[in-house]
Amino acid sequence: MKLHELKAPAGSTKSRKRRGRGTATGQGKTGGRGMNGQKSRSGGGVRLGFEGGQMPLYRRLPKRGFTNIWGTKYTTLNVEDLNRFEAGTEVTPEMLKELGIVKQVENGGIKILGNGELKNSLTVKANKFTKSAVEKIEAAGGKAEVI
Repeated sequence: MKLHELKAPAGSTKSRKRRGRGTATGQGKTGGRGMNGQKSRSGGGVRLGFEGGQMPLYRRLPKRGFTNIWGTKYTTLNVEDLNRFEAGTEVTPEMLKELGIVKQVENGGIKILGNGELKNSLTVKANKFTKSAVEKIEAAGGKAEVI
């Protein structure tokens, strides 16, 4: 089979309705909008979440929690993600971003978590470490430096 031989299976595509093209089409005059009412008018209709004047669901439900706008967010990275570096490498946040291991560094910087095992001895520079991460880095013969 070649690209020019590809064809959609029968019944999978349906032609669109051509509205307002005369009475013979079955969609003429009002164009399938019915007679009167808000939805028949141009620009008519209700906003998202509107329930005809009834108190909408998003206002009936109780609200929980809040967002701390002064909170510090960290970009997290596990110890096992550092195995791609060769032994003796100094790992920095700039290096991680450059290699695409971390897409975006949050305002608090990078935090190294202790999930997985580390095989190479590395000098890891990050903004924060968990206790287990520090233990695993030092057990592999490396150093964990807070910047």
